[in-house]
Amino acid sequence: MPDTARSRAAALAHLRRGRLAKGDPIPLPLTMAAIFHAPGDATGFDQYGRFSNPTWGAVEHMLTHLEGAPCVGFPSGMAAISAVFFGLLKGGDRILLPSDGYHTTRALAERFLKPFGVTYDLRPTSTFLDGGFDGYRLAFVETPANPGLDLCDIAAVAEAVHKAGAILVVDNTTMTPFGQRPLDLGADIVIAADTKAPNGHSDVLFGHVASRNADIIAAVSGWRETSGAIPGPFEAWLVHRGLETLDVRFDRMCSSAEVIARRLKDHRAISGLRFPGLESDPSHNLARAQMERFGFLISFVLASQDKAEDFINNCALMQAATSFGGVHTSAERRAKRGDAVAPGFVRLSVGCEPVEELWKAIEASLDRIGR
Repeated sequence: MPDTARSRAAALAHLRRGRLAKGDPIPLPLTMAAIFHAPGDATGFDQYGRFSNPTWGAVEHMLTHLEGAPCVGFPSGMAAISAVFFGLLKGGDRILLPSDGYHTTRALAERFLKPFGVTYDLRPTSTFLDGGFDGYRLAFVETPANPGLDLCDIAAVAEAVHKAGAILVVDNTTMTPFGQRPLDLGADIVIAADTKAPNGHSDVLFGHVASRNADIIAAVSGWRETSGAIPGPFEAWLVHRGLETLDVRFDRMCSSAEVIARRLKDHRAISGLRFPGLESDPSHNLARAQMERFGFLISFVLASQDKAEDFINNCALMQAATSFGGVHTSAERRAKRGDAVAPGFVRLSVGCEPVEELWKAIEASLDRIGR
């Protein structure tokens, strides 16, 4: 079977099939255990809950299938990012981060890497290639950037980063492996917060690191085991359940976002609209080249802070919430989270509601504030 998004999706729910004995449960059992029976030499077996657990092992198996690379699970997306930084960096290293990506990544570098002697620089996602990568140990990009949705050319950045002798990390949280495949484009490491669309039900935190470099996987696995930054088995079980429907949910969300973005473009209350799927978007051509879907996030600016809050809080089919990627449509005025955006900037995460009903609710809320 060819390795395509469709083939990966088709096989995803059947990955346990080859391991099942007669009478075994087809759904993944939840293994709640801190210790395991391990007499004598127990190499290769579960022994202690900080080392391994069959439930998060099953999630890693699913993520490995989706990424086409070994994966290591973590209790959150930031735990995954921390494992890469603390597992691979040392005092004296210099790293490059996006100035317009997820703000907590920059906060981690400022509060915790700097005191250990790791310095960092910032660069906008859209011009990430400018200035080169000489002198850096690691470059970290997030494309599309959260929340502004700017893009950079992953393949071109990977080539330039590698010529400089550095490692490229791509945060693929906004896209999932069904929307974009950074490892296939030359990245060394992919990290993601599976809290978002992979789990999809907004009820658990999770993250993962994927890499085709065995030394990198060993380093982040060693960090996890030693630091104790392990996922809980119940949380892993929930993510496993969510991953089984990721293809269906992601397809619905992306398709709906394309419809809604085109209609938002013509609404009088909207300015600064960004969605990679729009032909008018500055990143559209690049998005067509490196993304399999255009995603489910849309960003735009309303006239004021009050209008943005009114639009979000009074839309009948929208939750006012941080994070994104759930089955429900949600939105947030990102200036209140510390992003350098306009007071009326809104990040909209399109959910799984029927698209025409969702649009009617969005349009009604926009029409009310636009009067």
